[in-house]
Amino acid sequence: MIELGAVAWPPPTPLRTERLVLRQSEARDRAAFIDLFASPEVGIYVGGARPRAELEREGPAVPGRRPGFFVIDVDGAMIGMVTLDRRGPERRGHVRPEGGEVELGYMFLPEAWGHGYAGEACTAALDWLADALPDEPVVLCTQSANDRAMRLAAKLGFTEVERFEEFGAEQWFGVRSPVTPSG
Repeated sequence: MIELGAVAWPPPTPLRTERLVLRQSEARDRAAFIDLFASPEVGIYVGGARPRAELEREGPAVPGRRPGFFVIDVDGAMIGMVTLDRRGPERRGHVRPEGGEVELGYMFLPEAWGHGYAGEACTAALDWLADALPDEPVVLCTQSANDRAMRLAAKLGFTEVERFEEFGAEQWFGVRSPVTPSG
């Protein structure tokens, strides 16, 4: 989880873009969470889909209720999620010797793919983080075979630090350095 220090979580008001609302999860999102984690299309680059029956049986009433976790909402319905978590020091890929960088993650339902929602939502979350923790670099790790994620990483301003093998696949690891305000 992201350590927010004096930063309030959840933000006092949901984050809004032209088309999206980034908000804290609610009980009404549970079915969409199950669809997301049970989706074979979503599971391709994240270790596979989870069994729907297991998710229905074991999933919390309000999934994703934690600091750094945004539900992405379009017209009152969850279409995906964006996360900002500390990357564990035991993981490969770091820009600090001690690790613990903020890592951007996201997943969207297949029907939301191809509309630019991931870029819009990630930009909003990164902008919020830059205001909340202005000197914090952000990292992103994805399978290098995930062409869509690789294009989005470049669009969001991430630059490659290294590639390595993890979870049985080549991983691309990049960093987005803090933005220095011009003035």
